[in-house]
Amino acid sequence: MINTILFDLDGTVLPLDMDKFSKIYFQELSSFFMETDTKHLISNIWKATEAMIQNTDNKTNEDVFMETFKTLIGDGEMENYINKFDEFYDTGFLKTKAATSKNSWMEKSIIELKLKNYKLVLATNPLFPAKAIHHRIRWAGFDPSDFIYITAYEHNHFCKPQIQYYEEILSDIGKSSKECLMVGNDVQEDLIASKIGISTFLIQDHLIHRRNEEIVSDFKGHYEDFFHFVEGLPKVIHEKTNNRIK
Repeated sequence: MINTILFDLDGTVLPLDMDKFSKIYFQELSSFFMETDTKHLISNIWKATEAMIQNTDNKTNEDVFMETFKTLIGDGEMENYINKFDEFYDTGFLKTKAATSKNSWMEKSIIELKLKNYKLVLATNPLFPAKAIHHRIRWAGFDPSDFIYITAYEHNHFCKPQIQYYEEILSDIGKSSKECLMVGNDVQEDLIASKIGISTFLIQDHLIHRRNEEIVSDFKGHYEDFFHFVEGLPKVIHEKTNNRIK
């Protein structure tokens, strides 16, 4: 029986104009690192990000990003970059909020799920540090404490669409695939959870589909449809366990 709901963040819990978000993000990043060659900086960030996405070794995403970035810029500058990246996510990054909005149906859905005692997981692609993810959770109208587990690049070892990403979540929260439902708007990154037996609900409002192939999902619909789906779910009674939740 499903008792745990995994939510994607961008385009699912948090409605997002991705083009606007990317434009603001890189504008602010370029401005923040104005003393550097910003085109070269952005190119290096993309390369380090791609390394995280492709990684299948048991290294945290943060370690993969920083190791790759260091090979691109050299050891001497690394400490300064680490400090500046940390500062950026409390300053310039906050302007990306202009590319986001709240959705009342999603807000009502999460309230209803909590009332019915479902465990909630924020299963965003862990390409950002926790503080950047927590900012976006709050912009959506929620608090990080609403979720028993939040993926972030400091402690997760894989990214979507690597299937190990979902296996790690299940291991960390102590749940089987049959107990979980993945809710997301990205066909390739979110629906792949079905490969290990996780049920899926595709949110179609901000649909991302990169290939010309049939979409296969257990459930699908818009934000309002998801709320009515949640209304029909039974209340959950959890067994007591000793599993540690991050």
